[in-house]
Order: sequence, then C-alpha cells, then structure tokens
Amino acid sequence: MSAQTGPGAALAQFYTHRTPSHLGVAVSGGSDSLALLHLLHDWGQATLSVATVDHGLRPGSAGEAAHVAALCEGLGLPHTVLTWEGWDGKGNLQDQARRTRYALLADWAKAAGAEAVALGHTRDDVAETFLMRLARGGGVDGLAAMAGRFDRDGISFHRPLLSVARDDLRALLAARRIRWAEDPSNDDLAFDRVKVRRAMHHLADLGLTAETLADAARTLSEARTALAQTAAEWAAKAVTSTAGELIFDRTALNQRPAELRRRLLAGAVRWVASAEYPPRRAPLADVESAVSAVRNTTLHGCRIMVTDMTVRITREHAAVATLSGPVDAIWDHRWTVDGPATQGMEVRALGEAVMQCPDWRATGLPRATLLASPAIWQGDTLVAAPVAGFGAGWTATPKRLEDFVASLISH
Repeated sequence: MSAQTGPGAALAQFYTHRTPSHLGVAVSGGSDSLALLHLLHDWGQATLSVATVDHGLRPGSAGEAAHVAALCEGLGLPHTVLTWEGWDGKGNLQDQARRTRYALLADWAKAAGAEAVALGHTRDDVAETFLMRLARGGGVDGLAAMAGRFDRDGISFHRPLLSVARDDLRALLAARRIRWAEDPSNDDLAFDRVKVRRAMHHLADLGLTAETLADAARTLSEARTALAQTAAEWAAKAVTSTAGELIFDRTALNQRPAELRRRLLAGAVRWVASAEYPPRRAPLADVESAVSAVRNTTLHGCRIMVTDMTVRITREHAAVATLSGPVDAIWDHRWTVDGPATQGMEVRALGEAVMQCPDWRATGLPRATLLASPAIWQGDTLVAAPVAGFGAGWTATPKRLEDFVASLISH
C-alpha cells in the first residue's frame, strides 16, 4: 500500500481543515490504538499525550498498560494510566465500562490541556457496529456510521481511522516489529461483537465485506444528516415552547413523513428529559399511536399530552419528584432560577404544592406541567414557584427553543 493511500494519508486527510496543537491519544495496547499512536507520532503535527484506561477486569490489563508505557517512553511521549475502580458487580458491565472510559479520558485530557482525544476505531468497527444494530432492528440513525468527531463529557473525541482496515494497521505494526495485545474477550462468543466478527468471514463470500458494510453505513450517515437538517428547519418554523415544554401542531405533525415524525418526537422527548439517548423505536411507536388516537401517554420521563389541535411534551413529575439542588445550579439539566436567596434554600419540583399558588390557573399552563416545574423551598416551606405564578421575587428560565432545534442536528 502506498503512502498516498495508506493509513497515514487517511489520518492526514482527517486533519486537513484543522490540526489540533495538543492531542490526547487513548491507547489500550491493542493493534488499532497502537497503530494510531505511531501514525500520529509519524505525522508530527500535534503535541501528543497518551493515556491507557485500565479497568482492572482482566489479569493481564496491568501488563498491557506497562507495555504501552514502555513504547511511549521510547517515543518520548508522556503516558498516564487511568484506573477504574467503580464497578460494584451490578448492571451492564460493558456499558458502565464504556461510560467510565470516556469520563476518565475526558477528565485526563482537560487536565493535560489537550484539545481532543483520538480513538483507534477502524473501518472494521464501523462494519461490525452496522451488523449488530441491523440485528437489533436499527433505523437510519442506528445504522449510520459512527461519527468521526463527537463531544462527550466536555471534550471532543476524534476517530481519524474510520476509513482504514484493521489488517492494514496490523501490517504496519508487524513491519515495525511492534507487539500488540489480544483481548481474550475477542474470542468469547458471549459477546455479540465476537459473533459478528466470525459471521463476517462467511458474509464476505456474498460480497458483504467490511468495506461494503462500512460504505453502506456512511451512505446512511449522509441520509441521517439530511433528515436531521430537514427536521430542524421544520421545527424552527412550526414548534413552539413555553415553560420548558414543546408544543407541536398535531395536524402539521401528522402530515410529516413517518421518519421525520419519529425524529421530531424522539428529539423532543430527549430534549425535554435532557436524556443521553433517545427513546427506543418500540416505545416511540406507542407514542405515535397515542398521538394518532388523541390519547395522553408517558415516555422517557416525559408526559405527552394530546388534543385534537396540539401535542404537548412536558416533564413528568414522577421523574423529578425526588430531585433537589442548590439555587445557584442548573436544575433538571434545563432550568436556572434567580432571586433573593438565603441560606438553606433549594430547588425542588413544585408537585402538589401547586395548590398553594393562588394564580396557577391564570398561567394557562396544564397542571401536569406545573407539577414538574422548579420551585424554591426552605425546608418544607414553599418560598416561590415562578412558573406557577407565585414569583415572590424569583424567576425561572428554561432552555431555549433554539437549543431544541440545534439538538436535532447535533444528536
């Protein structure tokens, strides 16, 4: 493979428009991330800092981290081991490990002064993810290729090798006599990704190679971008917001093509709930049925209230009933309050104390909306409920409608 078409060229192309001055590199000791490290070192256009996340879940993980440290010393690069000690043996281990890995890397990068963190995902990862999501019934968003750039935990993450085959990276390492670690879990058929990798050997006989599947994922990624832009443009014109809720014209919403309608509803629920992920397709289909039948429902910590004229998506009181916070912090990820604070005051949901607000009906807002709105409390005493018309010198400001429109594109 020539230098013009090899992994190094792909990396340089990724950074054509903006070269970071200081880049963090996540290196596990596996072939993909080790190759990324050496390619970035060869490239020489950014100051590099390296981190290895040791989840402590395998006996050999400490040795792999030490191997990376030794390689970094040879390259003259600083290396840090980030240790996870937080798993209690409950829940989804892979999901918790992934979340923690990103959080640890983000905190490390910010402390090191890095502008972004580079990850060693390859074309093979794109293809494998495509098949896994296809098996789960993924739609356009699910089947679209993983993003080359994304923000998480306050830092930008880069995947500059998504167009590069894993075998090409391993050939590069082999030519330099660089040893890489093989994760034993890569042979464990309990994991879906391992099953997919084995199945791909047979699919290649049908022309469904990693390259073909990755190309399909990239095409769907372009479709996702177009759909997101269309949804955002329509929402900017047709959706209104009051008291942190979103209001759709029901007739206009029902006239949207099914994919756009789902995208708008999913985005609205995600935004109102400040959720990391959108709702799954099956429960979202139930919401569509409720909208069609003019029936109220709940999803993802939101209430969807439907009339002949409107679809109103607001926060569900049960989702915030136990949520409390200081008056100088953002509440429920979307409200800021301001007023004559004194020691001991906090923000909690208004709840049934709405009956203590004599003018709540004059607000014109549904009672359900007010139940989940922010109120200022001093112990068990209601001090103010600005959204419910009981201001007492306090104001409550929600996220802006423009933020919802933008979220339809950014997510």
